Amino acid sequence: MIDAGTPAPDFTLPRDGGGEVTLSALRPKAVVLYFYPRDDTPGCTVEAIAFTGQLAAFEAAGAVVLGVSKDSVSKHDKFRDKHGLQVTLLSDEDGGVCEAYGVWVEKNMYGKTSMGIQRATFLIDGTGTVAKVWPKVKVEGHAEEVLSAIKDI
Repeated sequence: MIDAGTPAPDFTLPRDGGGEVTLSALRPKAVVLYFYPRDDTPGCTVEAIAFTGQLAAFEAAGAVVLGVSKDSVSKHDKFRDKHGLQVTLLSDEDGGVCEAYGVWVEKNMYGKTSMGIQRATFLIDGTGTVAKVWPKVKVEGHAEEVLSAIKDI
């Protein structure tokens, strides 16, 4: 996983609703880049709703919120519409961005190992440098914690 103080790997990914997002094109805004395992699962839904609920505060602080999973754009659209999400959801179907950020990891559940996305968040400052990393996110209160950290960069 990449560390705070390092340049954020640049990328261009397709987004919900159509179009693409290029990380470097968002400068000088700060970016909250959160990786989550899968659309419409309990923890991922709570996290996306929490970021949506705080979206106006993130925007007021000059930040953009981007959620990334390996789900397709059409799955993102269904997820967004079902829960009224307003955060931008990016599709990393080939996993290249997950690999670049070090969140594609081996997981062990009930004795079975498999590869999957580790829930993690990266706060990227207006110069494209990773300012803070949350490597193993606990969903409850996470959006508020990230919002608080934005004020420190």
